[in-house]
Amino acid sequence: MATTAATTHGSGDVCLRPSDSTVLPTHTCTSKASTAGETRRRRCCVICLAVTIATLVLLGVAILALSLTVFRVRDPTTRLVSVRVVGVSPNLAPPSPQLNVTLLLTVSVHNPNAASFSYASGNADLLYRGVHVGDAVIEAGRMPSKGDGTVQMEMTVLSSSFTGDVMAELIKDIEAGAVPFDASARIPGKVAVFGVLKLRAVAYSDCHVVFGVPEMGIRSQECHDHAKL
Repeated sequence: MATTAATTHGSGDVCLRPSDSTVLPTHTCTSKASTAGETRRRRCCVICLAVTIATLVLLGVAILALSLTVFRVRDPTTRLVSVRVVGVSPNLAPPSPQLNVTLLLTVSVHNPNAASFSYASGNADLLYRGVHVGDAVIEAGRMPSKGDGTVQMEMTVLSSSFTGDVMAELIKDIEAGAVPFDASARIPGKVAVFGVLKLRAVAYSDCHVVFGVPEMGIRSQECHDHAKL
């Protein structure tokens, strides 16, 4: 408790003055500093939240753009360029002699996608009027992004498949000058996006080809190609 000392002047007035032991009240800024700190923390949280939301929005827009461009798989286009006989394998052993013919098929492929396509060995089947008559093995390779490439495959035509009614139909087609074939190919591989991201994909091709007998070449063809991730 503060004490006071009285002083008497000549006029008789009495003045009070604090003694040496008087304790004066003091004031601190603790409450004001605490409020300012909370305001700064709240402002930082708001800024961080805004930056996070903006980043997520930009990331979503980027993913949408990639899905509509890079990751949207466009079907390749194929065209059979040439067919050439490269080998004949006769097997005259009774009771069913055979004559298998090996053909070299050259196929032109256009890749419209923004990603290159590296593929392992694939396979192709040859059908004549719905009957399986040949097989082919497609060697591993790579198709550049938005570019063209050439695929060569050796197809073995099995003469043992041309029996009975099938042989009769083949003779008629040869006499008519046009032999129809259907070929289907399946090629598994990977697409490389920006040379970093690699996704599994499978390319399919189904072609109907008419082989002209007089000219010994391809008279017409129609292919349906598609790819799946």
